[in-house]
Amino acid sequence: MTKKKFYVVWEGVRPGIYASWEDCRLQVTGYPGAKYRSFDTGEAAREAWEAGWQPSGKFAKPPLRSVQEVFPSVPFIRESLAVDAACSGNPGDMEYRGVHVATGREWFRVGPLRQGTNNIGEFLALVHGLALMKREHLALPLYSDSRNALLWVQIKKCRTRLTRTAVNAPVFQLIERAEKWLRENTCETQILKWNTRAWGEIPADFGRK
Repeated sequence: MTKKKFYVVWEGVRPGIYASWEDCRLQVTGYPGAKYRSFDTGEAAREAWEAGWQPSGKFAKPPLRSVQEVFPSVPFIRESLAVDAACSGNPGDMEYRGVHVATGREWFRVGPLRQGTNNIGEFLALVHGLALMKREHLALPLYSDSRNALLWVQIKKCRTRLTRTAVNAPVFQLIERAEKWLRENTCETQILKWNTRAWGEIPADFGRK
């Protein structure tokens, strides 16, 4: 049985994500400078689409690996803050929040905001958490399960391919504020990748899968 593939077309007749080679082929055959690639899962395809074309073929690599990622048997740090986002559609109504891991208490929540994406929400949640830590002088580590968010925070840029409209202008205003904060601030908060495979869903998950 042939394994199902997903295809991302960044440059072609109609850029987007396709669930079959035939649909992808129609977008790239004969198109000068077509840029496309196949992925084993829909999630990987979506992350690559949001991250944008990478000539190296490496998409959304995490900027760091925590000891919990390298050694899954090591438990997560309970005295920490976890952030996550949810989006009904892509784009769709987006929201994000931060949850204190030890107590399960919600420390912040933003949204829903119209015409956002999950990757944007993950990025904004991570920057919101960093700003909170600095403002409140907290020395807690910060967990995210999003490779894109970790990468975007590292490069201080939200590399979304979402088109700005009058409806989602508030989302882009938050992005601009977040990028400005990253450029103008230094932060000693330890950012860690949440190991979903070893520990289950991140505590800030909205439970809508």
